[in-house]
Amino acid sequence: MTALAQLLADPPDLPVAAGLAELTDAVGTAGTAVLQSAPGSGKTTLVPPAIAVALGGRVVVTQPRRIAARAAAARLAALLGEPVGATSGFAVRGDRRSGPTTVVEFVTAGTLLRRLQRDPELPGVRAVVLDEVHERQVDSDLLLAMLVEVRATLREDLALVAMSATVEAERVAAVLGAGTPVVTVPGALHPVDTVWCPPPRTAPRLTPRGTSPAFLGHVADVVQRALREQEGDVLVFLPGAREVDDVVRRTSGTGVEVLPLHGRLPAAEQDRALRPGTARRVVVSTAVAESSLTVPGVRVVVDAGLAREPRTDHHRGLAGLVTRSVSQASAEQRAGRAGRQGPGTVYRCWSQGEHARLARHPQPEILTADLTGPLLELAVWGAPDGVGLALLDPPPPAAATAARSVLTDIGALAPDGTVTERGRAIAAVGADPRLARALLDGAAAVGPRTAAEVVALLAEDAGPQDLDLPAALRRARAGGRSAWRREADRWERLVTRSRQDAAAGGPGGAPPSLDLAVGLVTALAHPDRIARRRPGSEVYLMAGGAGARLPAGGLGGAEWVAVADATRTPGQPDAVVRAAAPVDEATAREAGAHLLRTSDDVAWRSGRLVARRVEHLGAIELSSEPLAHPPADLVAAAVRDGLRAEGLGLVPWPAGALLLRQRLAFLHAALGDPWPDVSDDALLARVGEWLGPDLAGVRGSRDLARLDTTSALRRLLPWPEAGRLDELAPERVTVPTGSAVRVDYTDPARPRLAVRIQEVFGWRGAPALAGGRVPLVLELLSPARRPAAVTADLAGFWRTGYPQVRAELRGRYPRHPWPEDPATAPPTTRTKRPGHG
Repeated sequence: MTALAQLLADPPDLPVAAGLAELTDAVGTAGTAVLQSAPGSGKTTLVPPAIAVALGGRVVVTQPRRIAARAAAARLAALLGEPVGATSGFAVRGDRRSGPTTVVEFVTAGTLLRRLQRDPELPGVRAVVLDEVHERQVDSDLLLAMLVEVRATLREDLALVAMSATVEAERVAAVLGAGTPVVTVPGALHPVDTVWCPPPRTAPRLTPRGTSPAFLGHVADVVQRALREQEGDVLVFLPGAREVDDVVRRTSGTGVEVLPLHGRLPAAEQDRALRPGTARRVVVSTAVAESSLTVPGVRVVVDAGLAREPRTDHHRGLAGLVTRSVSQASAEQRAGRAGRQGPGTVYRCWSQGEHARLARHPQPEILTADLTGPLLELAVWGAPDGVGLALLDPPPPAAATAARSVLTDIGALAPDGTVTERGRAIAAVGADPRLARALLDGAAAVGPRTAAEVVALLAEDAGPQDLDLPAALRRARAGGRSAWRREADRWERLVTRSRQDAAAGGPGGAPPSLDLAVGLVTALAHPDRIARRRPGSEVYLMAGGAGARLPAGGLGGAEWVAVADATRTPGQPDAVVRAAAPVDEATAREAGAHLLRTSDDVAWRSGRLVARRVEHLGAIELSSEPLAHPPADLVAAAVRDGLRAEGLGLVPWPAGALLLRQRLAFLHAALGDPWPDVSDDALLARVGEWLGPDLAGVRGSRDLARLDTTSALRRLLPWPEAGRLDELAPERVTVPTGSAVRVDYTDPARPRLAVRIQEVFGWRGAPALAGGRVPLVLELLSPARRPAAVTADLAGFWRTGYPQVRAELRGRYPRHPWPEDPATAPPTTRTKRPGHG
């Protein structure tokens, strides 16, 4: 503690030093605080020592990335003149340098989550500083909410400080608790000029396969331009390790030192990029250098304007990283790296107009990422789905549902969403639940070492880098991949501690071949990505239902594969497999046992009913056999599908059935419920009600053609209203001559009666239908049964329309009666006797 006090007595010339007293006073009074200060102000370096000295205890500081935690610990240790691990230390996955004398410990959010789950009281910790909370990583969001609950229920003395350059200060302060002060310290960044460098049209930034080589060439050209036009070191931002390596290759050999910087590099190479150089340097980095890290000597930033962000296709079960444009806030963070040590320049590889259209802030990770791990953490904490916790944003329902399904399938969650003992064991591994499950279950089948090695491949930061995973494992074993080997050692230690029965070889037999061992562990991690090649096709169907393609010749066209990584370009029907291992059906069944199911498949195909009993592995069909007596409800559903596809013309519509359907349609239109809707859509929806009892023996379109649809439709008649069918919608209406004339219900809004004029003489009006609600339209015919007039008001027609009709027709049909007063004339079906007018 003395060393920290001495540092603070004569602090480095950093802007945040001016606000330390205000911050420590606020924390001492409220126990919580939010610090808002610009990039480069020295927050990460000076705030934790100030809190430690003011409160007299150990301070744990979270960082968004392992490289940032290590670098922050090294920076503070250098200022103290001590080795890392003394007063200033760090702890990240697979590496820890801290001990009993450590007062300020830098950790990743995931590391602190593990500690919090093991012991929520955090013994020996006086304060937690959450750095860079503006990045809104999901682990940081969970930590913030959990620590607030710890402070409220277990540790009132635990101080909490949230820090960021672009934090939503008031919102975070509200989560920390009422009365939390916000301390703002103005930054002192030097001015940074902006140079806009959009690529030519021939170099699009993104293609369906990712960042285009042409655009990376443009970035390299901009780096060369910056070296010519500016002084000082250059920091280049690219979205991923592949792009970094590409631009490093293009830029090397130009008389300056070119260094990569990303999370997959060994620690020694990362440290080399973060140390001052003796010659001019170009540091080509992923987003790890966007915040928390200071790359010394940088006066120029070249920003490609791209970032990797987590995205999950919940419908297809594909989670991964996508490359997209940065937000305006991220672009400002990156540009600020050029102004930390003096006036600088940022070269942006996009136009000013494009910049105006960028999102203002990046989306919180909880809204876009796969939530399987976070939901397990919440369940272990005792807050399934985050209920009761002060999360800045709740988990989106679709993502939460998909994550719960995965966790339930692997036995980590009970049906009610609470964590199981198996779930606690999986969470204790401290990895993605799928990988933890593969490690624990795979160790029993293939041995702990092989399981650990495969999981180490699957867990690499950027995902597996080889399509052929067994070949990748052989190369890793033979080569000098020290980082992979260290991870495999760590996984092996974890599984050995977790499983007392982890013996070499699977239970009851010899271990499988290496190829199948890799495939089994991969399939255990991602059972929904077990895939089988479709017959006669190069496309695979994954158990989760998505289609996938192997690159040409990949894995020898194996019938079964376990997919570790696949990406799908928007607009493309199938994903592209990036890493996989061959498996056989037995291995697929073993790894995907919870996906095995047997179901009855009854479907209408090409004019016939096909009934099978089918065994599935998820969406993959394994086997089938004929089903002699399919369930009636499935038959009805299949016939309904057939009728939808081929039309209701598959069933017979004799005149009686057609007339009954028309009468019912009329009553439904005129009276509504309970008279049934008999439109095509309605009849298809109720196939089981009206046709169901007749479908037991149906096996094809010939059987459908023999059905009695008249009787079937009568099943839809409402009771007791059905007793009034002939009254409300009579099949025939008796006209004055005594003839019973059929009513035409073709148009349910205007039922018609076609009758010769002479047959309705003396009739003042046709009866109204539907209980007097709908007038019957009369289509009055000539003696030759040709239409002469149409009316729904016969009395009015006799007065105004008949004289004209009489004048037109009496000369053409002189032997038929044409009385001057048809309303009183007798109706007739006969012609006149000769000599009678």
